[in-house]
Amino acid sequence: MKLLVTSAFVLTSVAAWAAGLPCSIHPTKHASPSELLGLAKVTRAEAQRAALASIDAPPAAVVKEGEIEIEQGCLVYSFDIRVPSRSGIDEVMVDAGTGKALSHTHETPRQEAAERAADRATSKRR
Repeated sequence: MKLLVTSAFVLTSVAAWAAGLPCSIHPTKHASPSELLGLAKVTRAEAQRAALASIDAPPAAVVKEGEIEIEQGCLVYSFDIRVPSRSGIDEVMVDAGTGKALSHTHETPRQEAAERAADRATSKRR
């Protein structure tokens, strides 16, 4: 069962990557976090408000994590949002140039755990 969940998550991620994101800023691959912030046209707070609005989040929703990053060649703010009435998290990517929500995916608790494990494995290899 664990393999199926991980495989489904990977296939979903690959499908999203293949579709590409319609973004406004395409930074160089190895830009530092400070360089990325310098390229952004909207603030993290503005992007977070856009992310919450894009999923019609209730006032009790909590942003668990948020960062500016390069995703599929695009400069985005990525937010993990916990909505009390749903299990898992909602991940929303917001264009750092326009402030528009580009993608929204819901991760079940199992998918969330698989992503954390993959992130840990990647960081160990660096």
